[in-house]
Amino acid sequence: MYKVMITEFIKEFELEIIYASENLNEKYVTLMEVNRPGLQLSGYLGYFFPERIQLMGNMEMSYLGTFDSKTRFEKLDIYMDDQMPCIVVARDLTVYEEMIEVAKLYKVPILRTQEVTSIFLSSAIRYLNRELAERISLHGELLEVYGEGILIQGESGVGKSETALELVKRGHRLIADDVVEIRKIGETTLLGTSPEDIRYFIELRGIGIIDVRSLYGVGSIKKYDNIDMVINLELWDENKRYSRLGIVDEYNEILGIPIPSITIPVRPGRNLAIIVEVAAMNTRQKNMGYNAAQVLYDRIEKKFKGGNN
Repeated sequence: MYKVMITEFIKEFELEIIYASENLNEKYVTLMEVNRPGLQLSGYLGYFFPERIQLMGNMEMSYLGTFDSKTRFEKLDIYMDDQMPCIVVARDLTVYEEMIEVAKLYKVPILRTQEVTSIFLSSAIRYLNRELAERISLHGELLEVYGEGILIQGESGVGKSETALELVKRGHRLIADDVVEIRKIGETTLLGTSPEDIRYFIELRGIGIIDVRSLYGVGSIKKYDNIDMVINLELWDENKRYSRLGIVDEYNEILGIPIPSITIPVRPGRNLAIIVEVAAMNTRQKNMGYNAAQVLYDRIEKKFKGGNN
């Protein structure tokens, strides 16, 4: 189980701390959903998950404002739970004194944002989906090439880092070198990033470690990207038959999600960077509904059948 510390959540969204419980540094969240209390404020707690981050906007605060101080305290006392990681008040709304009093009883941090409720809600869910997602780490390179997230894999020494650096020189963006952390953020979506300690560094044999951001500027790097394609680099094997037409689609399964993949044989003289660029553009074309190999195959088949007639 992964978790997000509330202190990290505060830093990510630059939240104002209205009340910080003494155990703030120990507070964390493990659920991706964010709860907006509706029926809970009226006293109904069925199907309520207090372990979620709680978000209040105009509607919730206006509802609480319809009661006198004593009733407001009672309703908040029923609603609040010591399992709550925090309560966030949106739109920079004024926080009732009774809310702070009850929060102290249950040690629930009260935070505030200037963001509109709906915008903060979607941003928080997106952030939690990313940070709490199921994940694995794979050996390889991850780059954004023509808007496609390309994961390059292969045995050590096959030329992955050199290919990645050449792609960066050609204007594409590096996400990760050597270790790629992959997170499953949906039933069809994988998000890749680099471990923070080695982010934006590349190891080149014979040269050592280089800092891509320092050498090529901030336009050469990216923190996250979806994984749209896997390219497997392998040394050329004379006894192996490699695909010439690309009619049959191949896939690599990562965290249960099939990702389109191709295998590129490596031999002296092959410009791998150009091949990766073409593969990225071809994948993009396929996603838009055009498969060049299939079009050529259909054209030849049609001509062949016409000749037989």
